[in-house]
This record gives sequence, structure tokens and C-alpha cells, in this order.
Amino acid sequence: MLKKSKHWTKSKNINSKRYKNDLANYLNGRGLKCVTERIEGIEEVIGHKGSIIRKDDELIVYASQEIIMRTKVEYLSAWELLSLEGVVITAIDMEHGNVERSIIAYYSYWRELED
Repeated sequence: MLKKSKHWTKSKNINSKRYKNDLANYLNGRGLKCVTERIEGIEEVIGHKGSIIRKDDELIVYASQEIIMRTKVEYLSAWELLSLEGVVITAIDMEHGNVERSIIAYYSYWRELED
């Protein structure tokens, strides 16, 4: 019984494969307002209007009609901002020469209007 209930709970070990899969599934389909990257101490906007997509074992950050970052889920390290307005993603970027990058993706604000 304990093994079944453990499967239903989320992993708390941030380095585990299960935690990273859960995180990638959570981020999948998020619309983005903009994406920034800190370069030499200056935060620069590197993309507008995009989304975060999980495809098989990869996580793709897409904005400004181009791929900003493409990484394997196993390399993923991410956490949400305290304001919950976005996510900081640090990972090895396979799209730009397999270098480790850290970007901040700000979510689009969607508010359901009440009648």
C-alpha cells in the first residue's frame, strides 16, 4: 500500500528523474510574455510572445519565432519566481552549442473574466 501512495505523491528530490519529469509536464504549454537572459550583469530581453513545449524527452523554449533554448529534461534545473510570474530555467542548451545557460521566462497573464 505504501508503494502505491508514494507513486501518487510528487518527488521532493530536485535531482531525481521523476521530479524533473513532473516539472517539465508542469511547464508544458505555458504561454510566455517575454524571455530574458543576464549577459555580463545586464538583463536583456531575448524573445517575446512564445511558449514552453515538452516534446518527448526535450523541453523547448520558443519565442520571437525561434527556439530560445532546447534541452533534455534530464539536464533541467528550474524554479518559479516568488511572484509566480515566471520561471528561471538553467540547463545545457543543445540549440546553441551545448553551453549551460540561465534564462527567465515570464508567463503571459491570462485572467478569466466573470460575467
